[in-house]
Amino acid sequence: MGARDLLGNVQAEPKTFLVRKPFLVRKTFLVRKNVAAVERSESYSASMLLDALPWKRLSVPMEHFSTERLTAERLREAHLADLIALHLDAEVSRYIGGVRAPEVTKSYLGANMAHWDQHGFGLWVLRTKDGSFAGRAGIRHILVDDIDEIEIAYAFKREVWGQGLASETATVLTDIGLSQLELPSLIGLVYVGNAASRRVLEKSNYLLERSTIRHGEDVVIYRIRR
Repeated sequence: MGARDLLGNVQAEPKTFLVRKPFLVRKTFLVRKNVAAVERSESYSASMLLDALPWKRLSVPMEHFSTERLTAERLREAHLADLIALHLDAEVSRYIGGVRAPEVTKSYLGANMAHWDQHGFGLWVLRTKDGSFAGRAGIRHILVDDIDEIEIAYAFKREVWGQGLASETATVLTDIGLSQLELPSLIGLVYVGNAASRRVLEKSNYLLERSTIRHGEDVVIYRIRR
């Protein structure tokens, strides 16, 4: 199976983590000498490629970051109550898959904590400077049309809508993904009718790439490259 924008397992430390440098990989295309033998085979797996890719050490404080008006902290079990409330709001959830029952959000939390353990990045909880919960945002792997992509994602409480916080957050997430993690590209996956989120991506210099259908919904994919 081919793979794109691959990152391997990450072992996180308080301020330093190890991450495999990502490469765009296609069959028969030799991206590095040390994966040539793997790629020459007629069939290979993503895990085989990851095992062949080199490690790169980055000194980045990934568990926390700040924007002008927000602070972000790595997703943890203690955030469950805030996420449940966020996901029960029908307006907030309109373009992120619909209202989720508490047990669904609990599973969501577990899956995204596991993403952190595997990749060294993922979702953060966002707070205003006074410590109030504002929403969630992150950088994460997502399967789109059987391709492993890495997206930026964000969702905010209705009380903080209309203040430009999504654009502020998208700018920082994009910098983390492209400049610090050195990912070759990031995508934004947006419902066709979500005009506000489309504007956020366009203001952050993402380019409209194509449309597709995901979970029965019409969506568009925006992309930015390093």
